[in-house]
Amino acid sequence: MRLPFVFGLRCVLGAMALAAAAATAVAQPYPSRDITLIVPYLPGGSTDPIARAYAAGIAKRLPASVNIENKPGGAATLGASAVVRAKPDGYTIGLGTYSALAYQPLVNSKLPYKDTGDYESIVKLVQLPAVLSVQADAPWKTFEEFIEDARRRPGKMRVSVSGRRESSDLAVQQLNKAANIHLVTVPFTGGGGESLVALLGGRVEATVGFGPGALGHVQAGRIRPLAVFMKGKYPLFPDATSVVDAGYDASLQAVYNIIAPKGMPEPVREKLVAASLETVRSDEFRAFGLAHGYIVDSKGPEEMRAELTLYQEKFAELLKFLEKK
Repeated sequence: MRLPFVFGLRCVLGAMALAAAAATAVAQPYPSRDITLIVPYLPGGSTDPIARAYAAGIAKRLPASVNIENKPGGAATLGASAVVRAKPDGYTIGLGTYSALAYQPLVNSKLPYKDTGDYESIVKLVQLPAVLSVQADAPWKTFEEFIEDARRRPGKMRVSVSGRRESSDLAVQQLNKAANIHLVTVPFTGGGGESLVALLGGRVEATVGFGPGALGHVQAGRIRPLAVFMKGKYPLFPDATSVVDAGYDASLQAVYNIIAPKGMPEPVREKLVAASLETVRSDEFRAFGLAHGYIVDSKGPEEMRAELTLYQEKFAELLKFLEKK
């Protein structure tokens, strides 16, 4: 008759041990181990510097070691999906672009996320205007000359971009719509680094990318920025023509944010958000952004979600144009 008692006792003791282990895990202060920051591109593009600057900032404030893991592909959705599917414990976060978070769900129903309700919005880091560049010895000396040539030769001028329907590609499509031209985009899955190599190798007539990735090549005299997709002057390349000031409604920018899996414990989420906002709003981070061409525009979770919703509306309008092509 002792068997049921012994068996029951073992079950109780086992449950108590599991509960104790869970309590110990919860009681551990966050963070108690390394954090992984997933970046959805290969090294070498405009995401590299900003990811490293953010990682260094939160590592100092949490404090914890932050390891960057590059996971390119799928127009930046592979990296975003990996974050969404990760364990919601605060130890996996990711760099998310608005093209991956707001545009791709409109055209890809298989993604594990559809809107801001499927992941945690942590902080908006920066935004970047797209930049149209050509080789230094290219025949087009001005943006106006480039556009006129595109009108004369519809479908003949190739522009390399960091991926199909990523931020740079969408910027070109918006220019096609606004200027009534047909620039052919050539996407590269490896990001802005490969796109620049294509221009340097003469495989395309132009590239649309972002200032931080192109800066070294501009300074070395290998490429020349013709236009910037924003209103007014871009401090990094002040001689580049403003696409908006030239009369074209094409100003979609790359926006870099930090996301995390849905369902993190509230104390963990609050600590991660606080460290992120403190990093992005620091004088050190702002100085870094100014020096490297990033427009620092820190936004907390609620503002970030609102802006994502606004961008999704803009992308939906652009998608109608693309579906007609």
